[in-house]
Amino acid sequence: MTNELQERVTELEIRFSHQAQLIDELNEVITDCNLRIDRLSKENRQLMEMMKSLSPGLEESPDE
Repeated sequence: MTNELQERVTELEIRFSHQAQLIDELNEVITDCNLRIDRLSKENRQLMEMMKSLSPGLEESPDE
């Protein structure tokens, strides 16, 4: 392999490694966000149930 070609391959390998690391980091962020969304959804359902039990006669707003 010529020196120029070897340098290009090396540069591509470096870029690939950085991109693979970035993908892993982004995956962790997405996983964390999904866990937070799940937890908040559960808390929201619990709060809705608490509100219903405290005031069963109130109607839900059209937004719910």
